[in-house]
Amino acid sequence: MIRRIEDDIWDEVPNPFCGAITDELKVKIEGNRLTVLESSCPITKYALEQEIGDSTPKIQGKPVTLEAAIKQIVEILDQSHLPLLSGLATDIAGIQAILALADHYGAVVDHIASKSLLSNILAFQNSSWITTTLSEVKNRLDLLMIVGSDIEASFPQFFKRYVWNTNTLFDRDPSQRKIIYLGQLPNGQKPHQPDGYPSQIINCKLEDLPEVIAALKAQIIGNLLQAKTVASITIKELTDLANQLKQARYGVITWITEQWTFPHAELTVQVLGELIKAVNKTTRCSGLPLGGLHGEITASHVCTWQTGYPIRISFAPSYPDYDPYHYATQQLLDSGEADTLIWISAFDQRIIPPLTSIPTIVLGRSGMHLMQVPEVFIPVGTPGIDHQGHIYRADNAVIMPLYKLRDSGLPSTAEILNAILRYSL
Repeated sequence: MIRRIEDDIWDEVPNPFCGAITDELKVKIEGNRLTVLESSCPITKYALEQEIGDSTPKIQGKPVTLEAAIKQIVEILDQSHLPLLSGLATDIAGIQAILALADHYGAVVDHIASKSLLSNILAFQNSSWITTTLSEVKNRLDLLMIVGSDIEASFPQFFKRYVWNTNTLFDRDPSQRKIIYLGQLPNGQKPHQPDGYPSQIINCKLEDLPEVIAALKAQIIGNLLQAKTVASITIKELTDLANQLKQARYGVITWITEQWTFPHAELTVQVLGELIKAVNKTTRCSGLPLGGLHGEITASHVCTWQTGYPIRISFAPSYPDYDPYHYATQQLLDSGEADTLIWISAFDQRIIPPLTSIPTIVLGRSGMHLMQVPEVFIPVGTPGIDHQGHIYRADNAVIMPLYKLRDSGLPSTAEILNAILRYSL
């Protein structure tokens, strides 16, 4: 739990910019300026130390009062036939307010990271899966297979905190854990384990992963393949890999669909799910889909518990209507169906709305540099910095609390959206 160790230094601060939401940050607070101390995570340092910038609401680039900005938003929404609420990078309270506003105006709700998120969700909806949590990985893991993903690029503290940790609940020696990379090497370099022993590398092009995963599943279930190689990987290598998964006491297969650029990634996730089920006939094996850097897992959970659907929902029919394809942000903008865009991005100044000719309203982290002047811009606070909040961890298992670190005066996303809703009633 967060604690003050000096007048201006706080320890054990939860990290809202990492999907694993580690709570080991040490932060120095000087007025509105934050400095990360003793952290080797480049993602966190950049995100936490972003300067506030101009915190004044604007209409067409001109400074106005917050009340005037909210009034203008309501006038735009009252004339809109199909508003689109997108971006959605915020906390639980923010997503709840988004859904309330969408329900009132018959809007569509989508997230900036829906494509990668839905690659996992569609596979789960179709055939279910067996997954694990970060805590289980930390305490039980003996073999980790990383599929076509550079884990440290998105989760810099993953190995230190969950793989090469010093203690486990079951007296297992983390230094004996085996790491296998299936796919291209992270950052083009061959990773090593703490004792200097190299991890196993089975290299292939990213676009060949679907074929390789299908062949590996065939080996695990005992189907005979006539080919001698699959995408430059020999059948012997795949057979050896299948045997290692079967012999592990607690194997984990992990992936980050946001890093997969090939089409129909959900089909590869589905094959991975079936592969994991097959291994579980003789031993334990689980999947660990990772994500959540932009709050997409939080958005998915809140949407699911309030509507029954994960994301890409339309309230236009006066009830929640789910369509993972037709309610995509770019699809609605390109087709001209959406006539107002509300873009919400409270975590990262770089997450900006797409260029569009329709009226655009931006609730964004203060200091955001936009490619075009929106109709209305309201700077909002960042959860875990400017106000308290809660977000889901990358493994879908834990809701993590976030704490207010400074008095910036910036409102939360939920406060602005609830004010818009009250004004419109």
